[in-house]
Parts: sequence; C-alpha cells; structure tokens
Amino acid sequence: MSNQFEQNADHKADSGNAHEHSGMFFGLIAGLVIALAGCGYLATRVSQMNDQMTQMQENTKTQISSLSAATTSLLEERMQGLNQQITDIKGAADTTSAAVKQTRALAQRQSTELTNKLEDQQKQVSDQLAQLKDATTTADTKISEVSSDVSNVKTDVNGVKTDVTNVKSDVTATQAGLEKTGADLKRAMGDMGVMSGLIATNSKDLAALRELGERNYTEFDLSKKEGQKKIGNITIAFRKSDPGRNRYTVDVMADDKRVEKKDRTINEPVQLYISGSRQPYEIVVNQVKRDEIVGYLATPKVTLARQ
Repeated sequence: MSNQFEQNADHKADSGNAHEHSGMFFGLIAGLVIALAGCGYLATRVSQMNDQMTQMQENTKTQISSLSAATTSLLEERMQGLNQQITDIKGAADTTSAAVKQTRALAQRQSTELTNKLEDQQKQVSDQLAQLKDATTTADTKISEVSSDVSNVKTDVNGVKTDVTNVKSDVTATQAGLEKTGADLKRAMGDMGVMSGLIATNSKDLAALRELGERNYTEFDLSKKEGQKKIGNITIAFRKSDPGRNRYTVDVMADDKRVEKKDRTINEPVQLYISGSRQPYEIVVNQVKRDEIVGYLATPKVTLARQ
C-alpha cells in the first residue's frame, strides 16, 4: 500500500511537472511571437522613419538650394547696385575734380589780371600825381603873374571909366537915331485882329528892328522843294504861292497843333499864340516867288503865361 501510494505520488508529481513544462513552453512561444511582432513593428516604424528622414533631407536640400539661389540673386543685385553707386561716385568725383581744376585756373587767371590792373592803376596814379605836381608849380607861377597883372589893371580902370562916359554919350545918340528910324517903320493889324509890332518890309528895316531890341527876329527862306522848315520852336510848311497877287498859303505847326494860314499877303503880320507866351508870334513874308517865300519870324523877348 505504501509503495502504491508512493508510486501514485510520483506519478502525480511527474504529471505536474509535465504540465508546468508545457505552460512554460507555450509562454516562451507566446513571448517569442510577441517579440517577433514587436520587432516587425519596430522594423516598420524604422522604415517609415527612414523614409520620413529621407523626405525631410530632400525637402531640406530643396529649401537650401532655393534659399541659396535667392541669396545669390539678392547678393548679385546688391553687388550690381554697389558697383553702380561706386561708378556714379567715381564719375561725380571726376567731374568735381575737373570743376576744381577749372575753378583754380580761373581764379589764378583773374588774380593775374587783377594784379596787372592794380599795377596799371598805380602807374596811372603816380603819373597823375606827377602831372598834378607840375600843374601846381605852374599855377603858383601864374598866380604870381596874375597878381602883377591885377596891379596893372587897377591902373587902367580909371581910363576905362572915362571910356564908359564916352560910350554912354554914343548910345544916347544911337537911340535917338533909332527912334527916328522907328518912326519910319509901319504897324499893321494882324490876321488875328491884334495890332502888331513894327513891321519890316526889307533887310534895312529888319536891321533897325533888331537895333530897337523889342523882339527877337529870325529870317527864313522857304522853298517848295524843301517842303517845310523849323524856325525857332515852330515849323512852317510851304503849300502854295501866287506871285502875281503877292499871296501865299502855309501850314504852321506849334504845340503839336497844325494851323493853316491861307491866302495871306506880303508884309501882313500872320499871328499865332504859343504856350508860355502872352504876346503872339508874328510871321511876315516880304517876298512871294513862284516856288519860294522869304520873310522873318518875330517872337517876344519875354515869355509870360497867358491869362
């Protein structure tokens, strides 16, 4: 009984060990399967990550290439801009240098010209001072001579006084003669209804009028060929003449006005008023020829404003 019991017990123990070994085996297989599955998953993930890394590297290379191209283009543009600026600055510097050279040359030339002018002026001043010195010496000599002459003139004054007395006597006699001559001269009514002064009909009478000195007298000889002539401050224009009837027609321009004196006769006072004169001007024609008139213009000695 005891041996059977021990045998049963050994059998149970062997059976238990068999079950235990079987469980461990399945456990190992399961663990191996799980490990293999994990390795497959890890391998898949590693492959995916490698692909992602490869894609990222390619993308990074593309971006780096694009960035490099953009950077190169930007750098080239900047370099071109800098080169253009350097060229412009160099050109400006060359222009400025040329301008400075021209300015220096001009300044030097002007300085030379100014120096020459100053030297010429100094020479002229020196010459003028020398001339002034000579003139002063000459003037001093002449002053001494004049002082001597003054003494001689004082001596002659008494003799001149005597001569003046004699001249006064002669003037008195001349005035008496002129008054007699004036009595022979004629007066006439002018064409403006104003009694004229004395009228001269020939050169002798005109000389007598000048001696009397009452008016100013200007002779004229106007031909048709001349057309017009300025006499004093008026202008006479020839129009026509009629020698057979001793008549003529002229235009008179004065004070920017033209006045026609038509069909006038010889020795007739043709009168007109001029601004600044209270007495009329008188034109007297003594000779009327076919294409010519001869006479004189009488004007007041004193000009007064007309009232």
